[in-house]
Amino acid sequence: MNIAVEHIAIPSPDPAALKHWYERVLGARELFNDGRQPPMCLLALPGGGWFEIYAAEGAPENRGNNKLAGFRHVALRVDSLEAAKAELERHGVKFTEPPRPAAGGGRVLFFADGEGNLLHLVERPEDFKL
Repeated sequence: MNIAVEHIAIPSPDPAALKHWYERVLGARELFNDGRQPPMCLLALPGGGWFEIYAAEGAPENRGNNKLAGFRHVALRVDSLEAAKAELERHGVKFTEPPRPAAGGGRVLFFADGEGNLLHLVERPEDFKL
């Protein structure tokens, strides 16, 4: 059996605004839009991976708490943490803590999307192997 992650779902109180944030800030490209209001859409990141954004029925408390049970963040692999951070800052992203060591090697840097969902950049060494 060959299993891979295809997409991550992000229910949103304002799917159109969150879609726009991912397009504007991360350079995502729309693959599918159901044309409804609010929309359900699939977005592709420039380096691979998809997000499905659709209308939420409610919002969890403390969505930015990385210690709660369940899925907590999406890691976005980059070649250079500094270059990616600078680019995201140009798009208004705020970073509240410094980079820290990544499990297995490298460094990570957390930030939030336009609705407070946790994301982090992960930079691995050139010779990285697990």
